[in-house]
Amino acid sequence: MSKKMGIIGAGVVGTAIGVVLNAKGYEITGVYDIKSESTRQLVERIGCTPYLDPEDVARSADILFITSSDTAIQEVVDSLADLHAFHKGQVVVHMSGAQSSEILDRAKEFGAHVLSVHPLQSFANLEGAIKNLPGSVFSIEGDKVAYNAAVCIVESLGGEYFFIDRKAKALYHAGACVVSNYLVTVLDLGRKLMESTGIPASMTNRALLPLVRGTINNVENIGIPNALTGPIARGDVSTVLKHLDCMEEMAPDLVKLYTLLGFYTAPIAHEKGTIDQQAMEEFQQVFSRELAFITSTRQGGG
Repeated sequence: MSKKMGIIGAGVVGTAIGVVLNAKGYEITGVYDIKSESTRQLVERIGCTPYLDPEDVARSADILFITSSDTAIQEVVDSLADLHAFHKGQVVVHMSGAQSSEILDRAKEFGAHVLSVHPLQSFANLEGAIKNLPGSVFSIEGDKVAYNAAVCIVESLGGEYFFIDRKAKALYHAGACVVSNYLVTVLDLGRKLMESTGIPASMTNRALLPLVRGTINNVENIGIPNALTGPIARGDVSTVLKHLDCMEEMAPDLVKLYTLLGFYTAPIAHEKGTIDQQAMEEFQQVFSRELAFITSTRQGGG
């Protein structure tokens, strides 16, 4: 398989994939970014050729990464197609989690193959991306004839992979967002509940992070649902009712999210086997009544 690779879009992900794959033996034939500083940053790191026009990058590469922003991918593809910059047998790749490979389909008019290769990873900055990209788990979606190219890329990164259907890409991305983004939301809920008791904000993060790490370790070592602990997992309805009573008095704006999370935690406890069907339904009735109360109170208040 050819390892002549071009990159259009030298942001965090594009630069990271270029740096890491270049170190693994891929030849970066050219790079382009609308921001000249981003192009220069990648060129200085790996010594590849900068181009003033994206179509020159496309023509130079057998594997073309389009790692511009999600909203710009279609524009880039359309521009390259209009200029006949794709070629037969070329593999065109994007790394967007939200977009399917369908957004690249105009490249297929020229005999190219299209792929989405998405790392299930969070990249806050470039150095973090270069560090975290190797060893990640990737989804691969697109033309089956090009799967081998995707597998070679992932294996060069020391990663694991699975294949998904194009139609399921949005649902897959929703799952990734819940785990990565909504985890922050849940942590924020816990932080605000703690701070509502008068604990200083500076102490809250230090106090909660070891608990978070312990939970992640449990998930890694014994999995879900076995990692679930706490009053719902124990069948302790009275403690949950105390939580709700105290929240209604001291942190009423946080009750709804706590209640929704509790409603969906009860079936996990049942799956774990530490509560029976009756206990699960009792918890869900408690949470349903609380949600109904919240809704009626707010509607009644105008």
